[in-house]
Amino acid sequence: MTRAHLPGIIAMAIIVVASNILVQFLFGNWLTWGAFTYPLAFLVTDIMNRVYGAGPARTVVFVGFIVGVFCSLVGTQIMLQGDGFTYPAVTFRIAIGSGLAFLTAQLLDVGIFSALRNGTWWKAPLASTIIGSSVDTAIFFTIAFSSGLIWLEPSNDVSWAGEVLPLLGVGPMVPLWVSLATADWMVKLTLALIALAPFRWVTARTDGPAEIR
Repeated sequence: MTRAHLPGIIAMAIIVVASNILVQFLFGNWLTWGAFTYPLAFLVTDIMNRVYGAGPARTVVFVGFIVGVFCSLVGTQIMLQGDGFTYPAVTFRIAIGSGLAFLTAQLLDVGIFSALRNGTWWKAPLASTIIGSSVDTAIFFTIAFSSGLIWLEPSNDVSWAGEVLPLLGVGPMVPLWVSLATADWMVKLTLALIALAPFRWVTARTDGPAEIR
């Protein structure tokens, strides 16, 4: 790690902290504000990969993972009150799901980007972000809310997430958490397309080794 890598590391830390805070605030019926900030992590990873290579990109990912774990540990110690109940700001299942999803998806993003980096400029960031985002969504929502994994935290009642409702209010009947995951995934796909513009702008103006490490 060099001083040149610090902007990427700082950006990733800010995104992770902001997302951990904003995920507590709803945006409509199916999303939280964190859904709009977290996908920026893939943009940071891809820019670092293009400019400095896979090694520094992985360093940024691990820093983001450590910051995320720290935020989750703090969140488990913060108790909130509502509807006559006291509960932690971050449950154990959400902490596990968030950490595993972030690390798995981001490292997958780095690997896919590296494999496609010599092709047309937009293929590597788009493919790596779409695949990484899809894996991230699947891992997080399954671990955090699936009734099949209740054994991870028996004391955490997530039965509300299993309520069967129309998908996004209009589709086939599915558990609520599937609608939440679908909405989150759709936002990530949209932002993956939008992020191509800043990715191109930054990388076109930045000289770097751009070699796989």
